[in-house]
Amino acid sequence: MCHVERGACSVYSRLIFSLTMSTNAVLSPIERSISTRLALVFALRMFGLFVVLPIFIPYASGLPLGPFPFLDINSPHTSAIAAGWAMGAYGLTQAVLYIPYGMASDIWGRKRVITLGLLMFAAGALWAAYADNVFSLTCARALQGAGAISSVVVAMVGDTTRDEVRTRAMAMIGMSIALTFAASLIVAPVLFEYIGMFGIFILIATLALIAIGLVLSIPFAQKNTPINGRDSLKTVLTDAKQWRLNIGVFVLHAVQMAMWVVLPQRLSDLNMSHSNSAWLYFAVILISMGIMIPLIIRAEKYGKMHIIMALSIVLVGVAQLGLAANIGELIGVALALLLFFIGFNVLEATQPSLLSKLTHPSTKGAAAGVYNTVQALGLFAGAAGGAWLNVHFGALGLFIATAALSFAWLLMHLQKTTAR
Repeated sequence: MCHVERGACSVYSRLIFSLTMSTNAVLSPIERSISTRLALVFALRMFGLFVVLPIFIPYASGLPLGPFPFLDINSPHTSAIAAGWAMGAYGLTQAVLYIPYGMASDIWGRKRVITLGLLMFAAGALWAAYADNVFSLTCARALQGAGAISSVVVAMVGDTTRDEVRTRAMAMIGMSIALTFAASLIVAPVLFEYIGMFGIFILIATLALIAIGLVLSIPFAQKNTPINGRDSLKTVLTDAKQWRLNIGVFVLHAVQMAMWVVLPQRLSDLNMSHSNSAWLYFAVILISMGIMIPLIIRAEKYGKMHIIMALSIVLVGVAQLGLAANIGELIGVALALLLFFIGFNVLEATQPSLLSKLTHPSTKGAAAGVYNTVQALGLFAGAAGGAWLNVHFGALGLFIATAALSFAWLLMHLQKTTAR
């Protein structure tokens, strides 16, 4: 395992070097240092969200339901739907708080707000460790979601990087998330076996505290003078170009979460253990990142961002059709995952970068707040809606729905989004 981890770190280092040094405009040492630390903050937090994915639904389904409102306790599908709510609950509270966090960071500073969010995230993880029913677990996950720092971190990247290198800085964060996703899926079954879900949630809380130390170590003094909060939000909410990106990130993350309602069972049906499934995820994510880099470089160098983004949306949609068709069984699933992650990783890097170019410096936090609010709604809608679709229409109906959503997004994107 250590050999594999060192190899993965070496691959990651080469990917970062390629991304930051591939064109004449490169990240300066201070830009690279800050972006790396922010990528690690993102990675530590996202590990806490990703590491439970392969084991969360079976774990939550085995707990007593508790006093769960809005659900019919006599329905045979209640446990499955409640588990889906618990998995996606953090997305709902993130959606409520991203805009206030983003606007607050414009006024009181990015570092203070990020620190507050990470403390909330750690508190939610501690609560989840002691949750003894699905309702309590859902509330704990909702408190984790109250650590809604993504919008503030994205705004901070925008503050600390130049326009011409910002996509590469965003890609560093995107790659850290992708690698964290792959690594968390590999270690999740091992962690669950040795320390249980209680230990996993304690680990998540510890990593959040480490992330606070990283944030406080960043040499950054915010200089932007914010405009009036109401004017800031009005400016952001009435920008049609920003809304195309907001809707896009909703679709991307709704599709991602809906996929993971079904994928673990699909791979289990193909006689793949949790551990083997995680290695499959790891392989396709590494390959997808290797393909992502030249696509991003080409998009920046030749002004082809709109085309590359459209191609990436197509890949996401085609992946859903491949999963719906279930062609080639395991090979087909692997190919569909590869197509999905190529598209996903490119869009994760390019959309926030384009957003930061579309907004005024004094409204970066508010704009990122709206963007991440819609993203969080997508996470919740994907988890809860995916569980509902799977119960009523099966995996085929779920993947047809995610494919339709992806291609609807493509049609909207083709109304060209350009930076002003």
